Amino acid sequence: MIPTSASRVSAHTKASLNYKIHQQTEANIAYFTNHPAEIEWRLSELDEEWDVERMLETGSSVVSLLGLALGLTRSRKWLLVPLVVQGFFLQHALQGWCPPLPILRKLGFRTQYEIEEERYALKALRGDFQLRGGHAAFG
Repeated sequence: MIPTSASRVSAHTKASLNYKIHQQTEANIAYFTNHPAEIEWRLSELDEEWDVERMLETGSSVVSLLGLALGLTRSRKWLLVPLVVQGFFLQHALQGWCPPLPILRKLGFRTQYEIEEERYALKALRGDFQLRGGHAAFG
């Protein structure tokens, strides 16, 4: 069975790593609760944060291109590298897991969903979603 896009990475991440990432996000939110003047800076920083998918896409492309270049200039055996890498990348696209994923998660790379959780919590702290006249006002 193919997991949903939103949950596929966390479903294939050790619970302890998911917990650690969640705790860091909670600590970030707690910090900015006490330092609201810095929320805008943090939101800008979140705009620049690379999620785990972007890291996998970039890594897959770099290693595949390197393997192709070496395969064309050195030895055809190097052509196995992009074949294996793209096989892993396909596995990730379908299942949400591939060999580099645990390493990237240990390094603290979050899913886009996890980044957005922090973003919306900070926006709520900033007052972006206050109710006005019984209706949500987004500002």
